[in-house]
Amino acid sequence: VMALCLKQVFNKDKTFRPRKKFEPGTQRFELYKKAQASLKSGLDLKAVVQLPPGESINDWIAVHVVDFFNRINLIYGTMSEYCTERSCPIMSGGLKYEYRWQDDSKYKKPTKLSAPQYMCMLMDWIEMLINNEDIFPTRIGVPFPRQFQQVCTKILTRLFRVFVHVYIHHFDSIINMGAEAHVNTCYKHFYYFIREFSLIDHRELEPLVRMLQGWGG
Repeated sequence: VMALCLKQVFNKDKTFRPRKKFEPGTQRFELYKKAQASLKSGLDLKAVVQLPPGESINDWIAVHVVDFFNRINLIYGTMSEYCTERSCPIMSGGLKYEYRWQDDSKYKKPTKLSAPQYMCMLMDWIEMLINNEDIFPTRIGVPFPRQFQQVCTKILTRLFRVFVHVYIHHFDSIINMGAEAHVNTCYKHFYYFIREFSLIDHRELEPLVRMLQGWGG
């Protein structure tokens, strides 16, 4: 499964937002390469997410947040033709879960949005945060802000909702595209990572809890 290349399943042109790249030669780039090498080696995903000895936890989290943003972005970008105002007028995960959008600018109160609108706001918001040097510093010696892990929790919690929506509302499309193995691997990787560092409140995970039980997770 891990050998399955993204290019085989997903069309790069369909990325919802441009990929955020790591600058070669930086510590973050080296960590990213290390994480990718572990992933490709077919190691157990629970082992892959563990912090390498001697590495900074914030650097490790930063690398993964950006990488998950890129991957989930690609998954949703490929699914987006099936996720329309008409098919998904509410951003939800089945009948029980509805996600409203709130930010510090346009939507000060939690607001009902269609799934495509929500995804658009979400990807723009994450892109703005990961490109903000005050939150995701890339220069050597510049420390992470005190609230860094809280910001990452918020990003990852919202990215988790993309999985919820895609799995519950668009699973047929995933299967038809032959992307099921890739999406499952991406989700497992994401899940083991957030669990390893306790980055998402367990109540947020409820919509997909049955699937995790099926995996013995």
